[in-house]
Amino acid sequence: MKFRRLIKILSGAAIIILCSSCEEIPPYAQLPFAAGYPPGTPPGYWNDEGASGPPKIVVHIGEQKAYFYKGKHVVGETTVSTGKPGFSTPPGHYHIVSKDRDHVSTEFGDYVDDYGDVVRSNIDARKDRRPPGTHFDGARMPYAMFFNGGYAMHQGYVPPFAASHGCIRVPKGMAQPFFENAPEGTPVIVSE
Repeated sequence: MKFRRLIKILSGAAIIILCSSCEEIPPYAQLPFAAGYPPGTPPGYWNDEGASGPPKIVVHIGEQKAYFYKGKHVVGETTVSTGKPGFSTPPGHYHIVSKDRDHVSTEFGDYVDDYGDVVRSNIDARKDRRPPGTHFDGARMPYAMFFNGGYAMHQGYVPPFAASHGCIRVPKGMAQPFFENAPEGTPVIVSE
């Protein structure tokens, strides 16, 4: 009898873990470390002391990492989260065409009621119907650097896998130095 009870408990726990592990934490969640990595794991580093030369950002989709160069010197490295299946981040050679320190998405976000409660989260306003009595609340994307149409590199939730709608999410603490050191025109190379 005890064995059956143990199996039921373990099965229930496995179902709860499986169901809750698919939930995506909203991009506006402020986490002190790269989410999904052990606490204390730094999301990357920045050290440009004495380095000079033209800036360049290289993103490796397979590694889920981005590197910031000044000339031939890597001065910054960070974990990133690129586009999930169906929303791939397109590989290629680009340039930063515009920047917005306080960008708010017009496409991705939540449907919120008049009390500020989220009725439906992580939606695409172009595809997901708005429930009656709600309004769209765009996702905050601080330190946005647009490099290919609507694609940007910006601060956001960074699990240890590709999870975005195509943008390159950078963790809090690393988005700002990348933003501040990359003027418009900076090359952005996205590779597999």
